[in-house]
Amino acid sequence: MPAYAIAHLQEAAPHPEILEYIERIPATFEPHGGRFLVHATQHEVKEGKWPGYVVLIGFPGIAQARAWWNSPAYREIAPLRSRHIEGDIILVEGVSEDYDPTATTKAMREAPSAD
Repeated sequence: MPAYAIAHLQEAAPHPEILEYIERIPATFEPHGGRFLVHATQHEVKEGKWPGYVVLIGFPGIAQARAWWNSPAYREIAPLRSRHIEGDIILVEGVSEDYDPTATTKAMREAPSAD
């Protein structure tokens, strides 16, 4: 299954360390099969509030996403971002191309009630 690193980052004043981070990050995820799918492009908020930027990096699987996050190469540059930009970052496993949400609802309907 594909996996993704999703970041919701707050706006921040430009800083030389942020620029260095952006220049160096691709070299940290490429060995793990990662690539930018979204990188701070414009987004439309349809519900709620979502200030800042969205970054989405795709990986072949969750093991590769975790390996990237824990890699010495990424851990070395992560402070360049985290010192200047607040945000939330998650790793999440995707679903297969033939994913059927009705199977999920069927399992939920058949599960014992928590009542």
